[in-house]
Amino acid sequence: KDFRRYTDVNATYIPADLTNPTDVDRLCAEASEHCTDGVDIVVNNAGFQHTASIESFPLATWDAMIAVLLTTPFLITKHLVPTMKAKGWGRIINIASAHGLVASVEKCAYVSAKHGVTGLTKVVALETAGTGVTCNAVCPGWVLTPLVEKQIQRLMEEHGIPWEDAQTMLLSRKQPSNQFVTPDQIGNMVTFLCSPAANQITGSCISIDGGWTAQ
Repeated sequence: KDFRRYTDVNATYIPADLTNPTDVDRLCAEASEHCTDGVDIVVNNAGFQHTASIESFPLATWDAMIAVLLTTPFLITKHLVPTMKAKGWGRIINIASAHGLVASVEKCAYVSAKHGVTGLTKVVALETAGTGVTCNAVCPGWVLTPLVEKQIQRLMEEHGIPWEDAQTMLLSRKQPSNQFVTPDQIGNMVTFLCSPAANQITGSCISIDGGWTAQ
């Protein structure tokens, strides 16, 4: 209801446990019921983060991250792309990460999953080429989200520094612009990829990262 008031868009929220393939199947079925002509646009954006060295990384956390960040986009695409192909139009946009193109320490599951997402994006793009369906990945750098705020908090605790200095430390390590990417910038790119101007953009991994992956 809050989303509807804020955006003036008629939205339906369908909760699901994305670590459970059966629940993801149900999510896709219910979404299709709400869209009488089938789902037109999919934005795979769910995720969470856990940082630890590989020797101390919990297997259960690895499994959960791979399920949410990689298996769920695969399952959603598998379920919904046939209808898109049948009607000759569709957009699949995977929110990957700069970590889908390069790596960082203590993020073995996240980097593995996001590299998988960029690979999945390319395969789906090839399999749907010429059908009116496109599949692309958006690869943001640091965005000031709850995921990143936790990492800033960790830097504060490790180095005994204030929030602003921890932000600067985080950005300066990776993002040459020293500025966070904003959610609006990512949303505008997603909107563009759904426009006619992007009809021939498919299989691309589009960086919005303040120069991170140019290094």
